[in-house]
Amino acid sequence: MTTDFEVVVVGAGPAGSIAALQLARAGIATCLLERGPFPGSKNVYGGVIYPRVLDGLLPAWRDEAPIQRVVTRRSTMLLTETQSVAVDVRVAAWGAPPYNGVTAYRSEFDQWLADQAVQAGATLVTSTTATGLRQEAGRVVGVSTDRPDGDLSCSLVVACDGVNSFLAREAGLYARFSRHHMTLGVKEVLALDRRELESRFNLTGREGCDIEMLGATGEITGGGFLYTNLDTLAVGCVLKLDDLAASARRPEEVLAALKAHPSIAPLVAGTELVEYAAHLIPEGGYDAMPTLGKPGIVVAGDAASMTLAAGVWLEGVNYAMAAGSTAAAAAVLAQAEPGGLAGTHRHYTRLLGASFVQQDHKRLRRAPRVVFSDFVQHVQPGLVCDVAESFFTVANPEAKPGLVRTIRRAMRARGISTRAALRSAIATVRVFR
Repeated sequence: MTTDFEVVVVGAGPAGSIAALQLARAGIATCLLERGPFPGSKNVYGGVIYPRVLDGLLPAWRDEAPIQRVVTRRSTMLLTETQSVAVDVRVAAWGAPPYNGVTAYRSEFDQWLADQAVQAGATLVTSTTATGLRQEAGRVVGVSTDRPDGDLSCSLVVACDGVNSFLAREAGLYARFSRHHMTLGVKEVLALDRRELESRFNLTGREGCDIEMLGATGEITGGGFLYTNLDTLAVGCVLKLDDLAASARRPEEVLAALKAHPSIAPLVAGTELVEYAAHLIPEGGYDAMPTLGKPGIVVAGDAASMTLAAGVWLEGVNYAMAAGSTAAAAAVLAQAEPGGLAGTHRHYTRLLGASFVQQDHKRLRRAPRVVFSDFVQHVQPGLVCDVAESFFTVANPEAKPGLVRTIRRAMRARGISTRAALRSAIATVRVFR
């Protein structure tokens, strides 16, 4: 193994591969280090990739990337044990370039991204784990690996080593690191005949559907999801770690209950299990982010808690790719200065602060508290479902009660005070205004 590079990028996920791509294009000797046997082998993702970041970096991505479906239908569903209410949005324009969102297998998508970095000149090293940082006088000067004589020297480490980043923590960047900011994502990939899938979800061609659910996890704080690939479905749950531990339930039990729900069971009927996976997700938002860097190291993607869990917006890959690109741009600026690449962190902090990555997370910093609140998680789904059921139940010969009266009745039946409802509504408006 070559032991000297200008930059070592740890982790060949979206953040790391985009950083390596841009660094290599700038003529900076870059090593892309991946602990799995190939990029994407360790990644679990149950959602949609929003690809706007790729438009400027890899303009041909729509023709070259291993995309499954283009999302033209986005549904948000509230569930109780026996009810559901959904807001279903279909937009024909989303099915035409530049596309709003796409589904993909991360094992394929991440491999493709890493290949772009290699083609640009980055050196990909797989099956190798960064076991620690090499530091001198408070400055990071490389990484140690699990290979014999495999230490790597460099002027900059870009830590994209995922949730629970050991490198960021070793560098002293995670003063607020806590398991309370983590959720556990569990996912099944289910095979389904393509014609049946398209008929079941009312899709044609490469159209895709993304369904996000609240109230799908019972007493455990979290949510559910279901989205379509060409001939498979991905269905899963995101579960708050503390609640999962307190419930004494296994995550696969929660997922099985979701699949058995009257509104979900018909969608997954007759499928065959292809894959089961679980993965930690950083959902603490802006307030859980680490310091973004120090001399010789910057942090991006899940390693920097750049997953936006804001209820109506559930995004991560787009922020990771943007952060990786920003890290490379910061390195180019730092390289031209007397301190060289070791000063990348100063430019990175400034550039990222001016980007949509930090701006979105900062503006929505209270979103996790609202989305994971007891009212939104355990009260609101039942209230909305009760109101909808009552409002659309024809109760002749009784006169129709009207919406306000229906809401008041539902609140009384569930013991919900007006003050509690208003408090939650005001908190929600403050976050999303």
